[in-house]
Amino acid sequence: MNATDRTPADLLRSALAADPARPLVTFYDDATGERVELSVATFANWVAKTSNLLQDGMSAEPGDRVALLLPAHWQTAVWLVACASVGVVADVDGDPARADFVVAGPGRFEEGLACGGERYALSLAPLGRRFVPGPPEGYADYAVEVPTYGDRFVPYVPVDPEAAGLVVAGAEFTGAEIVERARGEAAGWGLTGPGSRLLSGLPFDTWDGLSAGLYAALASGGSVVLCRNLERVGEETVAKRIESERVTATAR
Repeated sequence: MNATDRTPADLLRSALAADPARPLVTFYDDATGERVELSVATFANWVAKTSNLLQDGMSAEPGDRVALLLPAHWQTAVWLVACASVGVVADVDGDPARADFVVAGPGRFEEGLACGGERYALSLAPLGRRFVPGPPEGYADYAVEVPTYGDRFVPYVPVDPEAAGLVVAGAEFTGAEIVERARGEAAGWGLTGPGSRLLSGLPFDTWDGLSAGLYAALASGGSVVLCRNLERVGEETVAKRIESERVTATAR
């Protein structure tokens, strides 16, 4: 990645310029059997659409707070970088009553109604399917709305890398701090450059989970095999996955 990158969105742009075809996030849900692989280009496309949804559909502005009531999931990773692209604060498991917007997944919808702003629901079903027959009351369906937005994103206001960008487990980070920490920690996670692949079963409710499950891969040029519900499978299955996915390090 480039030394001038100051935000997670910068890291993604550099990754896209360097090798858009390489895998970035490979996601497993061991409760459903889902496997999704996103190249840098595919991930960036989702981020661009979601950023446009935030900026134009939700009228989010830099400094606004988005409560992300979501588990470790590839779509959560998309929202984290989209928030960084617009300059809004991604508040992981944040208080909906204090947020300007809420993005929630199954099991969190009732909680999210405390937010007075716009609310988006994610089904987290395989292939990002929409809700049938419709989303929970009080929510718009992300899977229905996001495809209508453009594949390129330009923020109306340049993002300040020194402004708050992330809140997780009570700690606040600027965009620049996210990049600096992710760069410093990547080697410790075993992400040493292209070809390095980290299997992470850590949740996204701590900095370590976010670093292992997203930011360190972006900062290092490596990739992550992100596993949800990994505890539901045995060690033999995990060992086979490590071999088949050419995993070089693990965080569990």
